[in-house]
Amino acid sequence: MEEGKSLDTSKKLGLLSLIAIVIGSMIGGGAFNLVSDMAGGASAGAVILGWVITGFGMIALAFCFQNLTNKRPDLEGGVFSYAKAGFGNYWGFNSAWGYWLSAWLGNIAFLTLLFSGIGYFIPIFDGANLASIIGASVLLWLLHFLILRGVHSAALVNLVVTIGKLVPIFLFIIIAIFAFKMDTFSIDFWGKNGFHFSDVLSQTKSTMLVTLWVFIGIEGAVVLSSRAKNMNDVGKATVIGLLSTLVIYILITLLSYGIMSQSELAGLKSPSMAYVLKEVVGPWGAAVVNLGLIVSLLGALLGWTLLAAELPFLAAKDGILPKMFAKENKNHAPVNALIVTNVLVQIFLLTLLVSDKPYNFAFSLASSAILIPYLFSALYQVKYSLQNKETKQMVIGLIASIYGVWLIYAAGLSYLVLTAVLYAIGILVFRIAQKENGEKTFKPFELIWAIIFILLAILAVYMVVAGKISL
Repeated sequence: MEEGKSLDTSKKLGLLSLIAIVIGSMIGGGAFNLVSDMAGGASAGAVILGWVITGFGMIALAFCFQNLTNKRPDLEGGVFSYAKAGFGNYWGFNSAWGYWLSAWLGNIAFLTLLFSGIGYFIPIFDGANLASIIGASVLLWLLHFLILRGVHSAALVNLVVTIGKLVPIFLFIIIAIFAFKMDTFSIDFWGKNGFHFSDVLSQTKSTMLVTLWVFIGIEGAVVLSSRAKNMNDVGKATVIGLLSTLVIYILITLLSYGIMSQSELAGLKSPSMAYVLKEVVGPWGAAVVNLGLIVSLLGALLGWTLLAAELPFLAAKDGILPKMFAKENKNHAPVNALIVTNVLVQIFLLTLLVSDKPYNFAFSLASSAILIPYLFSALYQVKYSLQNKETKQMVIGLIASIYGVWLIYAAGLSYLVLTAVLYAIGILVFRIAQKENGEKTFKPFELIWAIIFILLAILAVYMVVAGKISL
């Protein structure tokens, strides 16, 4: 029985719930630490350029998702379905695999930042110590059992949490508008050395994984499209959620540059938004933001745990991942996909003890992992538009594709080769799925790409051993 037919219509997701999933997935911990993450490598001018590039790229990508969900509603898996339909099983698998990697790696980043926020009130936690790992583990499995009760009930909780976490963000924006000083904003606008193209380009590149990180989740409604009451709502939710979030992010960053200098912002503790507000109104401001961070991350963790389990479930039903991921419980929750996902999160939580900057490492790796799913969604938009002679949609697809290639360039070698290790491991999983379907593992051209992933993975191991990459 098809999933869409097995669920009662009353338990499907409406437009408001889908918008909440998109916004809730995007506005997580990243929004609350966005200021210092951006200021660490970029002046105000470079940040503006970074947002312009990200805005055009992400809006184009959102329109790609909107168009493809309307034109190809049969492709219910979204990101991996587009890659498979356009470029074959192996790239369909890589898109599903990369999205899944990004989702649970992102949850590690969320858990790290969450316990940094809790540490403001309970000093035993700092986000990267044993107490934080124990607390994160307890929370992880509480969310696990909530989702096992059913996707619909979890989505309703996410709607409530999304509304709650926006309150401190809007409070910050309103206060920051009144505290903004143009003199502070304009100091070293292009950096201490003034405007030099190569320097500004380097600064702008440094913002790309950060801006990508805070927008991961744009495809949340697409991934859950099989559970939507109305397929047209999926595209609407994606575009509305993106535009709303883009405005919020731009205001958070640019207003902060008018309150403190770049060097001061870069040196703030996590979550940096709390300490910017503390600079303006005192300790109560930091307390409010940290409370908002905790609520926000609880919502983001719920949304991303939901998405991280849903995608391998849909991919398994489509033959892209092994069949074991397709098992549901009586509440229609993807039980095996959820178990495997959260076991991996649990194992990787131990990296908090060995990483110098666990939050930055986790979110950068999560951002790198999702580059392939986003790029191939945009490329499929181009291919589909060419086949159907839709010039406007083809141009949108090209813009999104160029943005995807730019992100790969901006990510840098270190994170790309580390991500290649995870894609190389995926080859073994892909082989199992292909064997279950009675198909040959690789076509000749696909084999070439698999070899490239393996070679990049070997390079990553060498670079880590040689000390050229720090975790």
